[in-house]
This record gives sequence, C-alpha cells and structure tokens, in this order.
Amino acid sequence: MNISEILETTVFGVSIHGAVVFCIKAAIIYAFVRIITAIIKYLFQRSSKRQGKVVLDATKVSFIRRIVVATIYVIGIAAFLSLIPGMEKISNSILASAGILAMAVGLASQEALSNIVGGLFIIFSRPFKVGDFIKVDDVVVGTVTEITLRHTVIRNAENRMILIPNSKINSSTIINSTFGDYSTCAFIEVGVSYTTDLNHAMQVMRDEIMKHPLLIDHRTEAEKKTDTPEVVIRVINLGDSAITLRAWAWASSTGNAFVLKCDLLKSIKERFDQEQIEIPYPYFNHVIMKA
Repeated sequence: MNISEILETTVFGVSIHGAVVFCIKAAIIYAFVRIITAIIKYLFQRSSKRQGKVVLDATKVSFIRRIVVATIYVIGIAAFLSLIPGMEKISNSILASAGILAMAVGLASQEALSNIVGGLFIIFSRPFKVGDFIKVDDVVVGTVTEITLRHTVIRNAENRMILIPNSKINSSTIINSTFGDYSTCAFIEVGVSYTTDLNHAMQVMRDEIMKHPLLIDHRTEAEKKTDTPEVVIRVINLGDSAITLRAWAWASSTGNAFVLKCDLLKSIKERFDQEQIEIPYPYFNHVIMKA
C-alpha cells in the first residue's frame, strides 16, 4: 500500500488526507494567532516605555491591547470553525456579529471621531499651536499646553487646565495673540469729570504711560515722520457723569500688555489725585424721614 492509498483511507467517514490537511490548516491558524498576539503585546509594551520612562498610561495600554487581542482571537476562532464541514454558517455568524459590533461602536463613537477629525484640522491648518496664548469665544483665555486626539488643553491665568473638545473649538471664534506680530495694544480708559481740563488730563496720562518700562514704540515710519504721538489719547465717550479718555499703549506681548495696563491704572489714579483731577463715581445721599 503506497502513501496515496494510505491518505485516501477513511476512518469514521473521514479520510486521512482530509484530516492531515485540516490539522495543517488548524496549526497554521493557531500559529498565526499566537504570533500576531505576541507581536501586538510586544509593540504595546515597547510603546508604553521609552528609554526607561513611562510615556503612556498603563490603564489605557492594557485596555486597548485586550480589545485588539480579543479581536484577533475571534477572527482565529471563526477561521478555525470554517474548516469544519457544516460549521461555516457559525463562522459567518461570528464574523457578522463582529461586524455589527464594530458598526455599533462606530455609531456610538461619532462624537469621538468628530473630535479626532477636528484635532487633525487643528494640526494641519494651525490656527494655533502648543504655547500660543488664545481666547476662545471671549470665554476661555489661556495658553495652549496640549492638543490631544479628543481635546485641546488650555491653562488659564489661575493655572487651571481647561479641556475643550476639538470639534467645538473648530467652530469657535479664536483670538490668537501669538499668531504673527506678538505686540499687543492695551486700552487704558479713565473717566474724568466734565469740569476737567481735558488737555491737561491727557498730558498727565501720556506722561505716566511714557515712563513705564514695558511701553514700546509701535509707530510706523510714516507716523514718525508726521510726528504722530507715541501714545495716542482720545475722548471716546461723553457719559452721564464722566468723560471717558482712552490711551492706546503698546507692549511686546499679551502678558506685558496686561501688566502695563494694571500698573498704569494705579499710577494714573495716583497722579490724578496729585493734580486734583476728579474721577467721578456714583454716590448716594441717604435721607432719613422723621415722622
């Protein structure tokens, strides 16, 4: 009896040739699953540590790794069942269930996907980058510290971290103080009474502003030739009880402009007191009625 005749021999209705082919295919599937899972575990372990430092959260790594490994095992089991005659339908059902599960996850994660796409738009269109000082919808003001797949992280002046979804920040109005020219104009506004000599009040304000070390000359060459003042001061409002004066004072950055404004409000108030320039404020007379 030669080898071909031996392979054609049937035992319990199954040929030896078919059994050998089945075992070989099953062994290949088993080896493939084991090798792929080993590679994935190694890659996750390597990506979680770099030069001895933990760069990824252990909980996230373990969770994602288990999902990927479980998916590979499901595919391997479905492939193994497809080798068994009569089990093809079960194999197809397992794969179909996996597809339905993937579809359900996809529908449930539409918001997450929109945030990921929003993060890609931010990275490539670059309306801002890490380190920029921005204002979002006149509500959130701070420095961008991180742009993740889902959120943009902003540190405000109180050192609080504000997480804004990327999909939301893409549809917001953003003021980027670090984009282009870093110099920033600070509006110094002070109200004076109607009896005040406006020219004298403006000159006092200009003197105090010009003395501040953070002030920069932002005039163009044309403005310098026409002797435009380095600090422009104008009347911007005639209110019910005060005339509002505004000075345009420039600083080299947003942070310096904030410090400049705070310092000047104090020094101008003190100088107005010395010059007897009145800053009006509301007050009430309490009348006590006697029976």
